[in-house]
Amino acid sequence: MSDSRRGTKQRMLDSAVLLLRERGAAGVTVDAVLAHSGAPRGSVYHHFPGGRNEMVLGAVRQAGDYIDAMVSEAAAEGDVRLLLERLVAFWKRSLTKTGFRAGCPAAAMAMDSRDTVPDAVDVVREIFARWQGSIAEALSRNGFEVARAQRLATLVVSSVEGAIILCRAHRDLGPLDDVLTEIAPLLQPHH
Repeated sequence: MSDSRRGTKQRMLDSAVLLLRERGAAGVTVDAVLAHSGAPRGSVYHHFPGGRNEMVLGAVRQAGDYIDAMVSEAAAEGDVRLLLERLVAFWKRSLTKTGFRAGCPAAAMAMDSRDTVPDAVDVVREIFARWQGSIAEALSRNGFEVARAQRLATLVVSSVEGAIILCRAHRDLGPLDDVLTEIAPLLQPHH
């Protein structure tokens, strides 16, 4: 694939991710993506033969992979507190940069895509499972028994996701700070 074709597709995916973060699944229309990305109309079905749904699923997968890479890298280092600190720092930068308009694309898909993008249910489930799995694995390597590691991974993901929603609602980063302050001590290694 030529660089220009790959560039157009990537611009469209990046635009779809941003729109998904700011407007939810219903706000990611072909017209909105084209307007935001500057891509020509013919690009949609050239790069996404499945149309809007393929584009939206590609966008949420891309966003999920980005966070997964961040989570997996920190988890591989074995320091789950550092992982939480990196997630909180990432979301604080993202929320500040977008004026509290942009949340998590996976959460947006989980909340409003069942009717508009039916395949999103499985994709979002897999994204959250990967994040939880990476965190649970890191906790297990740090001496937590497997069942507790899995519960704590669920707590980390759900707390960060919930804090992002509260930050957006209050236009304040405090909920993310609260999550870090209260949950980080629970993640101390048990060697």
